[in-house]
Amino acid sequence: MKSIILMVSVGLFSITPCQSQIKNAKSETIKVYGNCDMCKSKIEKAGTEKGISKTVWDEKTDMATISYNSKKTSTDAVLKKIALAGYDSDNFLAPDGAYNVLPGCCKYDRVNKVAVIIPVKDQAMEMNINHSEHNMKMDTAKMNMPLQEANQLQAVYDNYFGLKDALVKSDAITAASKAAAILTAINAVQMNKMKMEDHMAYMKVEADLKKDAITISTKKDIAVQREAFANLSKNMIDLIKGVKPTEAVYLQHCPMYNDGKGADWLSKENGIKNPYYGNMMLNCGKTVETIKQ
Repeated sequence: MKSIILMVSVGLFSITPCQSQIKNAKSETIKVYGNCDMCKSKIEKAGTEKGISKTVWDEKTDMATISYNSKKTSTDAVLKKIALAGYDSDNFLAPDGAYNVLPGCCKYDRVNKVAVIIPVKDQAMEMNINHSEHNMKMDTAKMNMPLQEANQLQAVYDNYFGLKDALVKSDAITAASKAAAILTAINAVQMNKMKMEDHMAYMKVEADLKKDAITISTKKDIAVQREAFANLSKNMIDLIKGVKPTEAVYLQHCPMYNDGKGADWLSKENGIKNPYYGNMMLNCGKTVETIKQ
């Protein structure tokens, strides 16, 4: 009897840590399409991140149970990762390229193979025929919504450029303020309103952007701020290359900074104004790339 009680106790003890790995946990079940054990492995790997999310996929029913930290991610965010691994769900269609490279045994039948897009001019014609002037205005606003959603990162970009300008002027107080504004803008980003590719590019750098923004916002030493700005710029460059800006942005390089190792930054102007040295070497550097859609 004692041994049975001991075994039950050990079993309960082993379950508890697993349950407590994800804080603020929520769970949802949704259909994710696949075929085999290899699909199960790929789906669960794509949808699982330590302490953030855990995905369990049932091969017989095609149902994925997703447990996640509701303060750090969402079901849609997890499903986007799964889609990028090549697997359709009822919410997201995997990119054709991701599906096409799946092994033969994993090539499940795709329910929706082509996303139908109505040309804007046809949408306008349909609205003129079927709706009153009032409804037409409402539908036009809906048509414009994807453009607004694509600008989720605009405040992040704008405050980054403001931070850069403050460092050009060697203004540590304004630099700290702009870095705090970057942090606020990052926290305000609604990732569920971003396109899948933009979402994934942003998620890769979000944590590092926050870390460096916090450093700059809490330090008044301009040298420390510039060091953190170099790291911040690396991730901003990766982000802005992944999420192409609507206007041209210039990638610029200072060869002198960091004991000759150099450092990069982004600017809205092609002319050089060096944020790492300010007036000491204001025009030191060059434009190495123009980033645009």
